[in-house]
Amino acid sequence: MNLYVQSDLYRYVGEVTPCAFADQYLHNAAFRYMVAFRLVNSSNSIERLLGKVLWVLRNRNRIQIPRNTQIGYGLYIGHSGPIIVSESATIGNNCNISQFTTIGSNDGNAATIGDNVYIGPNVCIVENVRIGDNATIGGGSVVTKDIPCNATAAGNYARVLNYNRPGRYIGNPWIKN
Repeated sequence: MNLYVQSDLYRYVGEVTPCAFADQYLHNAAFRYMVAFRLVNSSNSIERLLGKVLWVLRNRNRIQIPRNTQIGYGLYIGHSGPIIVSESATIGNNCNISQFTTIGSNDGNAATIGDNVYIGPNVCIVENVRIGDNATIGGGSVVTKDIPCNATAAGNYARVLNYNRPGRYIGNPWIKN
């Protein structure tokens, strides 16, 4: 199994087994989407071919992440979307993206999101901002400026509220060997 697929599966259920894979693939639309995304971007030609088939069959209405988007290990999409991510966005390892989230740009340079970042529901991240490692973005926030590492930010427009317990919402983080 592809290492990226394993990392995503581990984030969802805390284990990497064929049974867990089958269960998530059958019952979780976000996981199915990420399997197609990971395989279509694989360096293995057989995986890439399977990924192209799955990519054509994916549900485009709920999750829109272009296949060229850079995403690290262990992405967790809560409640199966809907999610819209710009092709120019970069997402780090062990990130959570909640439902109704948009990461976009009007000028072609979308956000860079660090490792172990939790993005709450109904968040809009606009333009070329940097969200630091272990940050938490509260629900309903509009992020237009950089958020430092280990910060909790919320609001419209998002501002740093505190630096308490960074990364607390990241369950089952994938540790790459």
